Amino acid sequence: MSVKEATGEDASPATPVEADAPAEAARPAKGESRTDMVGKALGLLVLLGDEPRGASAAEISRRADLPFSTTYRLLGSLTRDGFVDYEPDGRRYHLGLRIFQLGQAVSHHHGFAGTALPILRRVTEQTGEATILSVRDGIHHLTVNKVDGPQTFRVTSDPGHLGALHTTSVGKALVAFAEKEDRERLLEELPLEPLTALSITDRDAFRAEIERVRRQGYAVMDEENELGMRAVAVPVFNSQGIAFASLATAVPVFRLSMEALVALVPLLQAAAVELSARLPQR
Repeated sequence: MSVKEATGEDASPATPVEADAPAEAARPAKGESRTDMVGKALGLLVLLGDEPRGASAAEISRRADLPFSTTYRLLGSLTRDGFVDYEPDGRRYHLGLRIFQLGQAVSHHHGFAGTALPILRRVTEQTGEATILSVRDGIHHLTVNKVDGPQTFRVTSDPGHLGALHTTSVGKALVAFAEKEDRERLLEELPLEPLTALSITDRDAFRAEIERVRRQGYAVMDEENELGMRAVAVPVFNSQGIAFASLATAVPVFRLSMEALVALVPLLQAAAVELSARLPQR
């Protein structure tokens, strides 16, 4: 083990000694099965999915509760195969292009990409703002499709983005119209970490917010997820009346008031009905 591995300091895979490390990643340690290593590698990818700005090997090692040397070898192997990208300047790892390709393949398989895109484009043409389609992925929402507005300001929630449920309009809609058991579990157990000073962090306040969403049929976000941004979202229902996706319009706060944004709800609801009829329901 190198001094850098022993101290937990990040190393750059550019050096000759470290360049050999990825080749060892496929060899499990004594008493450890290849299945164990696959599970750990997948766990690292999930952790990286929660880090849009990337993370260092030391940070990932701590979050995964794995030895630094194991984490480093796995990251080297994932980098070699294109599942992870390494940024030498910042010594940080990001999800790689291969993950994006697989995500796009899944999206196409479920019909989200080709089927939903024309509907999202039509909504954006009518609103002049970004339209976002999301589904729930555990305790996150996953952006599966997005159409930016013609304005120069660009919404950052690109396809493949994992976001918080409690701070976003799409997330609140997915929680509010989930199956009852799922909804109650999320209301009790969902981490309510603040992303801005306006994020909901109180359990009772979150429950009241979700009840409000259920009564009015739409959810809003007003700088709770990102300062300077607000959004409104509606559920996309399956035949049982459960939300399998949510559709949102997102805008910078200087462009539309919350009242003007909520006025777009009927347009979003009409598009959601069309999506419900066309998309494969999960």
